[in-house]
Amino acid sequence: MPVEAIRIWNKYCYHRYSNKRHGTRGRAHRRKTTQANAPRNRMDKDECMRMKPLLAPDTPAKPVRVIAVTSGKGGVGKTQVAMNLAIAMAMNGKKVMLLDADLGLANIDVMLGLQPKYNLSHVIQGERTLDEVVLPGPAGLKIIPAAPGLKHMAGLLPMEHAGLIRAFSEVSHDLDVLVVDTASGVSDSVVSFSLAAQEVMVVVCDEPASITSACALMRLLRNDHGVRNFHLLANMAKDARAGRELFEKLGRITDGSLDVSLDYMGLVPFDPYLRKAVQKQCAVVTAYPRSRAALAFKNLAQLAVHWPLPQQARGHLEFFVERLIHCPRLDSRPAI
Repeated sequence: MPVEAIRIWNKYCYHRYSNKRHGTRGRAHRRKTTQANAPRNRMDKDECMRMKPLLAPDTPAKPVRVIAVTSGKGGVGKTQVAMNLAIAMAMNGKKVMLLDADLGLANIDVMLGLQPKYNLSHVIQGERTLDEVVLPGPAGLKIIPAAPGLKHMAGLLPMEHAGLIRAFSEVSHDLDVLVVDTASGVSDSVVSFSLAAQEVMVVVCDEPASITSACALMRLLRNDHGVRNFHLLANMAKDARAGRELFEKLGRITDGSLDVSLDYMGLVPFDPYLRKAVQKQCAVVTAYPRSRAALAFKNLAQLAVHWPLPQQARGHLEFFVERLIHCPRLDSRPAI
């Protein structure tokens, strides 16, 4: 088992099983990890109820809406969507955190002109907590940066992804929304972070490779993991008609091969102000708030704000699961 996996899983085991709830601290109380301790994707009712009394006294009790922004291939503007969506929601008064989960090619900090001292690699190595790597961003946004260019970060095991997801139980910030910018494609990290979110937004462009890869991603999540509901965003669309036609094209493909529910979130038009914002290392919603792209992101944020909040744990690994444990009825799990 890699050293990084042992460190992050030991960190989780400490918070889950130690005497921290009685005020005892220190690494001596962490349990040793074996292969038998590997994280599971599902949590039974007894396990959820054991976690409830382990919460820190100051842990906010309200649920957090978690949105995974993903895509089947790179180059479709996924990170721009995640970043501008998060900032637009923060501008609406929501308490938002943005997680850069493109672990090997992280660039949100670069796109916003930030210079993080610590990042997720320090969390994986047990050197820092998630709270200690949070960066302040525009409009009060909180950002968790990843580590660009580190080979071991791109190749983390599913167990290590699970450790990161569980580590969010330690985040002390009062949050309304967590936006997760996943990697592109169908890698283990994309699957892990998408499954741990309540909402999955797929960004797609009107080109064959983007459409094919988006369908492949949805097929994997549906057939192998039971995810049925997807939000689709047409990016860099020529106009409203083109965006709607792209959605209908995807609908025809999935109707014939997949049992999924697609929710059309609208479009973000091709806009030269997006490129100008990138060059200025700013988000378009703050640099050019009246541009077509900025208005589209603000509209997207308004739609996302009105999605139903999660009411109970779904019985498997997910972000902030302890904030959903209020005597949940895990025997009646809704479809994802």
